[in-house]
Amino acid sequence: MTSHERVLTALSRRQPDRTPRDFWAEPPTWRRLLAQVGHEDRNRLLDALDIDVRHLDAPAPPEREIGGGVWQNFWGERFVQQPTPWGPMREDVKGALAEVQTQADLEAFAWPSPDCIDRSRLAAQCEQHADRALAYGFADVWQRPGLVRGWEEMFVDMMEAPERAHFISRKFTDFYLEDYTRAAEITHGRIDLYLLISDLGTQRGPLISNAMFREFVAPYLKEMIDRIHHLGGKVLYHSCGQIRPLIPELIALGIDVLDPLQPVYPEMAPESLKADFGDRLCFHGGIDMQELLPHGSPAAVAAGVRRYCETLGRDGGYILGPAHLFQPDVPPENILAMYRDAP
Repeated sequence: MTSHERVLTALSRRQPDRTPRDFWAEPPTWRRLLAQVGHEDRNRLLDALDIDVRHLDAPAPPEREIGGGVWQNFWGERFVQQPTPWGPMREDVKGALAEVQTQADLEAFAWPSPDCIDRSRLAAQCEQHADRALAYGFADVWQRPGLVRGWEEMFVDMMEAPERAHFISRKFTDFYLEDYTRAAEITHGRIDLYLLISDLGTQRGPLISNAMFREFVAPYLKEMIDRIHHLGGKVLYHSCGQIRPLIPELIALGIDVLDPLQPVYPEMAPESLKADFGDRLCFHGGIDMQELLPHGSPAAVAAGVRRYCETLGRDGGYILGPAHLFQPDVPPENILAMYRDAP
C-alpha cells in the first residue's frame, strides 16, 4: 500500500497492511530531534520514520511583539515565550479582547480576513507528497476564541452575555469555513483530513456541561463538519482532556477521527474507547505525553505503541501519533522508538 491508500483504508475502518503514522512536534522538539539525527531536513526524517501523513503549510501573518515580552498573532491571541534548551515555547496569556466591555467594542476589533492566509504553495506541496495522506488547517471555533477573549471572561460571557461568546465563535467559524473552501479548491479536493480544534476537557472531565456544549460549541462545529464533508474530506477533531461524556455528542455531529485520546483516566483507555465507539469512530494519537514519552524507556514506549496499535488498530480505524504535539522534554530516542517497531 502507499501511505495514501494505508490511511484511507484505516479511515474506512478496514485493516491496512500496517498501522498508519502521523507526526506532530513543537518547534523546539524539531530542533532537538534533528540535532540528534544529524541533519536539518524534516521531510527526510519523516520519510525515515515512514510517516504516512503530511501536514500542508499555509502561513498566517507573522506574530508581533506588543511590549513587555508579550507577542500577539493575527487573531489577537497573546503569549509569552518561555525558554527551553532547544528554543522558546509559547505560553498563552489573556488575549487582546480580555478588557472589552461592550458588544460594540467586539465589533470594532480588527478581525482578520481569510485573505491573510498564504495558500500559494498548497498545490506544489500536494505534488511533492503525492503518495501521502494530506492534512490541512488549524480551525478552532471555541477554545482559541476563548484565548482571544480570556478564558475567565469567555466563561462569564457564556453565562451573562451569551451574545458576546457567540459573536466571537461566529467570527472564527466564518473565517475557517472560507479558508477550508479555498484550500480545497486550490488542491482540487486532494486534502484527506481537515483539522478541527476546540479543547473541551480538563484532566478530570469536561470544561463545560453537555447543555452548554450544545449551545456554545456544537452549532459551530456542525457547520465546520458539514463543510469539510461537502469538500470531500474527513474531520480530524482535536480535544485534550477527559472528554468521554462529550464523545457521543461529537459522533452525532459527524466527526470522523478523534484526537488525541489523552490517557488521563481509565475512561480514555484505548480498550474502552475501541469497545464503545470503534464501530462509529476512528482514532488518532494517544501515546502518552505526560509520563511515558518524557520519562519512559525506549522499550516502554515501544510496548505502549504496540498496545495502542493492536487495540485501536484492530480491524482498522487508528492512526499512530502522540497524545499531543511532541514536547521538547521528550528524549529523541523515545520519539525514534515510537515509530521504529510500530506494528
